[in-house]
Amino acid sequence: MRAHPDRLASVVHVDGALPSAPATLEQLAAEGATGVRLGAEVRSAGDDPLAVWRAAERLRLAVSCYRAGTDPRRVAEIARALPRLKIVLEHYTARANTPAEQAFRPAVADLARFPNVYVKVTGLGEFAQRARPVRRPFPFEEPIPANLSDAYVAFGPRRMMWGSDYPPVANREGYGNALELCRAQFAARPQEERELIFGEVAAEVFWPTAG
Repeated sequence: MRAHPDRLASVVHVDGALPSAPATLEQLAAEGATGVRLGAEVRSAGDDPLAVWRAAERLRLAVSCYRAGTDPRRVAEIARALPRLKIVLEHYTARANTPAEQAFRPAVADLARFPNVYVKVTGLGEFAQRARPVRRPFPFEEPIPANLSDAYVAFGPRRMMWGSDYPPVANREGYGNALELCRAQFAARPQEERELIFGEVAAEVFWPTAG
């Protein structure tokens, strides 16, 4: 990131439960970090359970939020308390299409009511059924579940960004297919919307000094 500040941004990972986490974030932000990865359940030690989240908001660090689907109420608590904090939900569109997994989806989609909550859209390999036998060039059974279109309906293109899930994606359809097959799912959308989803929103959230 230091060598190529025009091409790379840094999203750091800290142990948010440690009392030192806010100070650590301060140091990392001073070194150029523009985001931090925190689990939805992370709460700080001491009197203020949201101390590390407040530090992220104060330092203007976006939060890439994992395990948001475990209990969306925890994300809602943060989004409501810290309206200037940008929160990006990881793997919302990756929920498997089983009854137990799908039960989480409406509650997570409801987080779109908070204007500071964004969502990552993923490669098809995170939620679509792999074709058996394997076939080329399209490796998944059709019809493709509506996970991506559901995210579009809930959040709209101005709060969506593509996420690669690298490196685990290498064991599924591969990085290139994860990008191109996801792009194909949005091919009917206007070009300006596709540019938002596949670049501009992520740049705005995690790379605010770009350009």
